[in-house]
Amino acid sequence: MQNENEVNEQIHSSPEELVKGMIKLVSLPHVCIRVNLMVDDPSFSNNDIGDVISQDASLTVRLLKVANSAFFGFQSKIETVSRAVTVIGTHELRDLVLAVSAVRTFTNIPIDLANMASFWRHSMFCGIVARLLAEKCNVLHSERLFVSGLLHDLGQLIIFHKLPDLSRKMLRRVDLTDEELHTVEEHFLGFNHGDVGAVLMKLWQLPPALCNAIKYHHTPGKAESDDLEASIIHLANAITHIAELEHMRDIFIQRIDPYAWQRTKLSEDIIDGIIDQAHPLLFDGLAMIMPKD
Repeated sequence: MQNENEVNEQIHSSPEELVKGMIKLVSLPHVCIRVNLMVDDPSFSNNDIGDVISQDASLTVRLLKVANSAFFGFQSKIETVSRAVTVIGTHELRDLVLAVSAVRTFTNIPIDLANMASFWRHSMFCGIVARLLAEKCNVLHSERLFVSGLLHDLGQLIIFHKLPDLSRKMLRRVDLTDEELHTVEEHFLGFNHGDVGAVLMKLWQLPPALCNAIKYHHTPGKAESDDLEASIIHLANAITHIAELEHMRDIFIQRIDPYAWQRTKLSEDIIDGIIDQAHPLLFDGLAMIMPKD
């Protein structure tokens, strides 16, 4: 039977190698990549962006359902994608396109490694909390923190998919020792799911701030840039765990990097209020990325 040292000797992968080995599986639809580039190019109008999105009929239907959901709470019905772009905003609609596409991209993860319904529930709540925290921190375009929160754990899914047997060993160690998963990953792999997620974000041509927020969401104090964004995702992740497992509240609070409180200028006093704000948004948030149809 292999011991941990033997396992370590056989793992030569880097985050880049893991993601490279899954390029066909994790490639976003052409429409998503195109919209991502158009949003930051002032030469494209809302109608131009709407026309590109409309090329994907399934995506169009989902986005219009989202635009007309209680998540946004608009009074009048939104019937076209170009109108949705105008009302919701180009950056936030880009985020929604990415969210819907990401959920459709990641499937077939072994059930003993990840319950996908639970995974996306945690991710969505984290995204909502991140956006609320960003607003408290007066971050410009706070909706971009929603996407960082939503996608912060995608690196886990890549590790689960590429290294299922080793992932089972790592999860067993977490259960037996109460170590955090990212610490166990570093022991076995030399990197963690934040590193893998950041490489994926770069492949998807997403902004550096988003890549760094995901890369350092467990260690915001180590971020050389975009440490505010990393701190917000770090706090959002901890608050999400508290909302899910209230009986472990003290443990999750102890795991929060003090740097995150210092950088955001927030304190533990905001936790309960943020959770109360986030809960009503969760159902509609899940419905928008995981429609029943």
